[in-house]
Formats: sequence, structure tokens, C-alpha cells
Amino acid sequence: MRRKILIVIPTYNEAKNVEGLYSEIKKLKLEADILFVDDNSPDKTGEVIESLRKSDNHVFVIHRGKKLGVGSAHIDGIFYGYRNDYKVLITMDADFSHKPEYIPLFLENSDAFDVVVGSRFIASGSLKEWNPIRKMLTHLGHFLTSYVLRIPYDATGAYRLYNLGKIDSSLFKSLKSRGYSFFFESLYVLSRSGARIKEVPIILPARTYGQSKMRVRDIFVSVCLLVGVRFRRGRKNPLAKGKELNLFPDPYISDWEDYWENKFMGKRRLYNVVASFYRRRVIKNSLNFFIRKYNKKGSILLHAGCGSGEVDENIATEFEIVALDISEMALQIYHRQVSGNFRTVKGDIRCLPFDNGIFDCVYNLGVMEHLNEYQIIQVLTEFRRVLKNHGKIILFWPPEFGLSVLFFKVCNFLMKIITKKNLGLYPQELTRIRSKRQIRNFLALTQFKLKDCYFGFRDWFTYVVIVAEKTHEGSKK
Repeated sequence: MRRKILIVIPTYNEAKNVEGLYSEIKKLKLEADILFVDDNSPDKTGEVIESLRKSDNHVFVIHRGKKLGVGSAHIDGIFYGYRNDYKVLITMDADFSHKPEYIPLFLENSDAFDVVVGSRFIASGSLKEWNPIRKMLTHLGHFLTSYVLRIPYDATGAYRLYNLGKIDSSLFKSLKSRGYSFFFESLYVLSRSGARIKEVPIILPARTYGQSKMRVRDIFVSVCLLVGVRFRRGRKNPLAKGKELNLFPDPYISDWEDYWENKFMGKRRLYNVVASFYRRRVIKNSLNFFIRKYNKKGSILLHAGCGSGEVDENIATEFEIVALDISEMALQIYHRQVSGNFRTVKGDIRCLPFDNGIFDCVYNLGVMEHLNEYQIIQVLTEFRRVLKNHGKIILFWPPEFGLSVLFFKVCNFLMKIITKKNLGLYPQELTRIRSKRQIRNFLALTQFKLKDCYFGFRDWFTYVVIVAEKTHEGSKK
């Protein structure tokens, strides 16, 4: 049975520390699991963690392909906690600046509070071992978060407890920060949302090994984000169960709602006619080929971002399809267009509303390019979670030099000259495919194995068709 406490420890070049930290935590004899989030540390930290994992089935690890930011490591750890039904989650650094001996103090307050923060500003002399520059930066950060964000807590520290059983996961999805600014943005949102927050005093020694990883650029970006956070406005309390979260407007959701609500209006009318013909006469045949090649009849398929469903007309008679989209309008159109063995579900591909391991295949067409790199990893991780062992993903993903991309670039260029406006026919495309190496990197980060990569005449050089298989390694995560 899964334990209710998870300790999340991001690592980057902490090979000298992780074994000692692990030993100190185990001495506490807690009913807790430990999750390391390692960003492909050059000093082989990941290998040290793997040796711990093999000897202790309460140690887990997320191996990420490159350094993605300390904030994103915390977010990955937090959503790991939600996915695996942990009730209490503690985050801490791996450099021994966060002493494990404080963990019982955090846990003592976990029933009465939603968030417990380790504060460096309660006990006198808590930073006495730090050098003057680090002390100055810490106090400056505390002053800015107190003055600009009006947060009366230590908002820039990473030693925290989150009561996941009382905090809606949607809150963390609203966060924009992926670096050090994650700490003050998350506490700002929690505070404004009505979370019960408790500070406990901690004393921080100097680092055991190495040096601080914060760069001048990180400080500058954090200050800019601090100002940006202050002027964003939220409306609803995510701690109130059953209420729709809308702390910060999500451009991903609003763009697609706008797209489907205005799909048949004005400037999009001709585009829709051409696009519909192309989907029915070209793309549908290509999708049929790859779905049939990699799936047995009767398999359970998830169309994640189904849109109007024009491409599903044939396969819906051969497979069991779950069609998911974030837009209610799109799902209504899907019902009108498609007949066969399917059901529709309104949901976000970044947090799929399904149990683990229920689909044989997840596919979509023209969706992934609208996501940024972090969202792509988030979505692929969700795809992996809902797939059966050795399940497949089939992604139709436009490349930077695809025929349709070039065509619309030319159209947009001409439109700018004539009307001084952009076409704006669909939400912004953030991440088109540039190379097979780029594909492999995304798949490696989310534990998929590339099976097929096609770009050719079958769909008139519009999409790169990516077929990948869920690897068995690490599936227990």
C-alpha cells in the first residue's frame, strides 16, 4: 500500500550529498517515500540515486534529460505526488542546508495547516554561517516579496510541506514560473487562495559541498516575474472543492475556446472549408494507415485533443475511441460528425481525467505544436501514465518546413502587407519539429521508445508522424 508521505528532493550535481541525506532521513524512521528529481547531473548523481533505488523500494527517481529549472523540478515532484495519491508532500534541498531533523516539526503541523513553510527569519542567527553576499540576497528577496507581494512569510525558501489532500491540484497548474521564482509565486497563489499557512523556524548551515546554483540571470528573471505576479489577478479559491479554478486566465484554454466558438465565422470560413477537405481526403487516410498498423481491432484508443473528429470516421467503426477535448463546442461537433464506437470526454490533455494504464494507444493531430517544451513533457508524461505497458502514442506533428506551415507563412506575410494584420486562423504554434534528435529528446525525457518517424507523400509533407512505445523501465512510477 502506498504511503501517504512523500519527500521530494531535486538534484543537480549532488553526488556527494544524496547518500548522506538519504541516511539522515531514514534515521527518522518515518512512514515516507523519497522521490529524487535529477536533471541529468554531469557528476553522475543519477547513478548514485539508482543504486539507492535498487536497494530500497521506497526510493523513486525522475530522470530528466537536461537542466529544466528548480521550479519545474518541484512541479514535477508535486504532480507525481498527486498522481500516486500521496496526502502530504515535503520539498527540500539536497545540499544539507535543509536539515532532515526538522521534518517531524513540519509533520506535527500537517493536520492543522495546508502549507508549512520553513522560515529563515524567525530564529535569531539562522543564517550566521552564510557568506555576506548570500545573506544580502536572501534578505533582499524577503523584503521584495513582503513589500511587492504582501506575503508575510519566507517566500523564497524551498523547505516546505504541502497538504495535497487539501489543496486542489489545479492550483499548481496555474503557475507560470519554472525557476527560482516558483517559490514566491506558489506561496503568493496559495496565500491569496485562502490556504492556511504556518511558518516553523529553521536554521540553515552553509552548503556541505559545492556552491549556490543561482546565477545573476536567475535573480534578474525572478525580480521581473515577481512584478508580473503582483499584477496578475485571480478570482476563485482552489481550496474550495468542486469550484472551477480560474486563478489566472490560462491562454491555452482560452485560445482554443475562442477558436471553436468562432470557427465558422468571417475570416475563418474559407480556411475551414479547405482544412476540412484536406482532413477528410488526405490526413484521414494517413491516420487510418498508422492506427491500423500499430493497433489490433477492438483496441481502446484515446484521441487526446480530438477537435471536430473528421479524421475518426473510419477507425471509430473498428476501435473503441475515447475522444477528449478541452472545448465543449468541439465535442458537440464531434458528435455530429462521427458515428461508431466512441464516447466523448471534456478534459485537458495536460492532466488527463483517466486512471493509469487503460489505453492501448493515444493519438492526436496538430496539437503538440501549440504547446511549449515544458507542457509537451507534461502531456507526454500524462500519455504514458494512461497507457498500458507497451502502449503506443501516434502523434501527427508539423515540422518547421512542412508544406502547410510554409503555405500559411506566405499567406500571413501577404495578409500583413495588404491589411497590416495577422491571419490569426488558429492558436499560436510554439514548438514545431526541427529534427529527429528533438523528437528523441522529448521521448527520452518521458520514457518512450521511438518506433517510427515518417515524413513524406502520404499526407503531402504536412506532418511528421511519430510512433513511440511506452517503455517498461520505471513503469512502477
